[in-house]
Amino acid sequence: MDKKPLIILTGPTAVGKSSLSISLAKRINAEIISADSMQVYKGMDIGTAKIKPEEMEGVAHYLIDELEPDEEFNVVKFKQMARIFMEQIYAKDKIPVLVGGTAFYIQALLYDIDFGESETDSTYRDYLTELARQKGNEYLHNLLLELDPESAAAIHPNNLKRVIRALEYHRQTGKKISEHNREQKAKASPYNFCYFVLNRDRAALYDSINKRVDQMMEEGLLDEVKALKEAGYGRELVSMQGLGYKELLAYLNGECSLEEAIEILKRDTRHFAKRQLTWFKHERDVIWVNKDNFSSEEEILDYMTDILKAKSII
Repeated sequence: MDKKPLIILTGPTAVGKSSLSISLAKRINAEIISADSMQVYKGMDIGTAKIKPEEMEGVAHYLIDELEPDEEFNVVKFKQMARIFMEQIYAKDKIPVLVGGTAFYIQALLYDIDFGESETDSTYRDYLTELARQKGNEYLHNLLLELDPESAAAIHPNNLKRVIRALEYHRQTGKKISEHNREQKAKASPYNFCYFVLNRDRAALYDSINKRVDQMMEEGLLDEVKALKEAGYGRELVSMQGLGYKELLAYLNGECSLEEAIEILKRDTRHFAKRQLTWFKHERDVIWVNKDNFSSEEEILDYMTDILKAKSII
């Protein structure tokens, strides 16, 4: 059976994915699915750099504004929802373009990775959550370091959900989740795909990040975070741990000055971009698109469409 086509356009935050994806979609008769763990939430627009309806230029977008900030969204839910939207796009005889910087989600969909989610007794999960509350995230991360050093190296201590999942998986199966993930990553993709990673000079990227944060503040990011806080959305939510939200919540809670919050946000976003690039460098089958090697967006599009034609995707 012929594999269905799938295009991925990813890259670090603030590199210019949204604008390029619109131009690409218009050129090749495609529709866009957001591969972003934050843009799925309603009311979180400025801090997530969510594309505005008028910027979509008539191109259909999916997985944007689907959930309330207190609803759970994870890689398993992303896969389920993205597949439904992909089928809708294929039914129109169009091509889905997965656009966004949540690399973990992209990998999961592209290689149909099974994360071993199981609806088991949550007693151990609850115990670990309480342990983290009492002794801190670092304590749990150290437990994982003893059991599965490879996973501990890949998971940030503050990503409590994934640390708990890795510990829980080991308890359930007696195996390391890193081994399971390695087996899954070796799978062939069920799609005929092109995996483009947009990039640019590091100094220029960091400058773009700093300017974007300033622009977000001018557009009213502080008011957006205030409104979410007043609506009862607190830092215990995964959504409110997102870049731009946790930093300004700290300011609103009197933990730092506004200037400090903005500087921390810029620094954390630069660090995030660096981690994204490290991830993409370890992914297989990616095609790097360095913006600095092209004189215009049109040139980039020509380059991408030539590759898509060569791979019989368009």
